[in-house]
Amino acid sequence: MTIANEVLELFNKEISKELDSNGKEVMLVLDSDLFDVPGDDLHYVLIKYEQIFNVDLSNVKWSYYFPWQNIPRLKRWFGNVNQKEVEATRSPLTVRMFAESAEAGKWLFD
Repeated sequence: MTIANEVLELFNKEISKELDSNGKEVMLVLDSDLFDVPGDDLHYVLIKYEQIFNVDLSNVKWSYYFPWQNIPRLKRWFGNVNQKEVEATRSPLTVRMFAESAEAGKWLFD
């Protein structure tokens, strides 16, 4: 099994999946964007990812991938900030990025 397949298997195992119209789970693929993954699921899979693949994620610029969460809460509530406009500036965060980083042994993006 390749490292990319191991990473994909880990993410599919640890992240809750959506259901299709027939009630079957929609599995992640390497190009799946992780933006809509529940925060707890993503948090726990990233801890396991770091341990298994020995990739340090402490310097990842999460604001590139989740810009809305990096705007101060009061500004989001009372400021004139449009969430859709902010999210339109985000970069995709895909399973493939984690697979390529696992193969390299370090985070390759940002």
